[in-house]
Amino acid sequence: MLQLSGIAITGSGSAVPSVCVKNEDLSQFVETSDEWIASRTGIRQRRLAPPDQSLCSLATEASRRALDMAGVAASEVDLIILATSSPDDLFGSASQIQAALGATQAAAFDLTAACSGFVFGMVTAAQYIRTGAYQTVLLIGADVLSRWVDWTDRRTCVLFGDGAGAIVMQSNSAGDHFLGFEMRSDGTQHDCLTLAFQPTPHELMAGLTVGQGQFQPIYMNGQEVYRFVVKKVPEVIEKALFRSNLTVEQIDWLLLHQANQRILDAVAQRLGIPDHKVLSNMAQYGNTDAASIPIALDESVRSGQVKPGDVIASAGFGAGLTWGAAIFRWGR
Repeated sequence: MLQLSGIAITGSGSAVPSVCVKNEDLSQFVETSDEWIASRTGIRQRRLAPPDQSLCSLATEASRRALDMAGVAASEVDLIILATSSPDDLFGSASQIQAALGATQAAAFDLTAACSGFVFGMVTAAQYIRTGAYQTVLLIGADVLSRWVDWTDRRTCVLFGDGAGAIVMQSNSAGDHFLGFEMRSDGTQHDCLTLAFQPTPHELMAGLTVGQGQFQPIYMNGQEVYRFVVKKVPEVIEKALFRSNLTVEQIDWLLLHQANQRILDAVAQRLGIPDHKVLSNMAQYGNTDAASIPIALDESVRSGQVKPGDVIASAGFGAGLTWGAAIFRWGR
């Protein structure tokens, strides 16, 4: 009979671009204001990557910080999972990060599940560790969505920022800190949030035409996404808690994808979780897609807010539509 391994989350790291764009700055080229943005989203500023800053450079910096906290050498990493929707290379960017880190023994691949990507990545990494296939996994959430935003559309351009976050997950004989999860998808609502490829017919010869083109800017039906999230996310957290044999009262922190402060407030209210248990940093960074959860986690750990042994209920939600929750205990 297979002996399942316990899992510990032993390190975290994050990195964001140095360029900080405040709400007032956006009002110089799109019809908006700090009051309009902040009152509807909770966002005050965001970090945007300049043209010469790659997703891989941000992800590598975040990864080094996570490995340093965990006390793990890059050569000890068995697997690297990069959760992203905006790789530097459409074929994948995880191997570039592997090379930059010098993680010569690690397999590496990209995982795409948009804003749910980090939670889906945690669940994926956990399966490799639990079955004994790998001992140490570096999980990265990173996105540079400023590349794909329509900067004339105030409904979307005010929301997104760039950044990267990472955690180290390791086999743990002393106990299991990855307590439970639930993942869901509903492709019938795919059109609510898209970054779609738009093909243009290109005739190679008579009777042979292929489609070539480019990806269109991010489109989002904000009202539909909001209604979907505030209904489905509390449900998926409750199911993950049930699988963890925990109750809402036993949660130390609620860590949601940092999409909109109204969403965080609504989900917490439906679950009966008080405001002081909700981790939020979207005012400083906006929606960083797959990076939002690990950036918020890393900041909370390094500030001492999240302490070893704390139970965290985390949930991601976004394009697909996808949503999922993971319950874990921080630290060794």
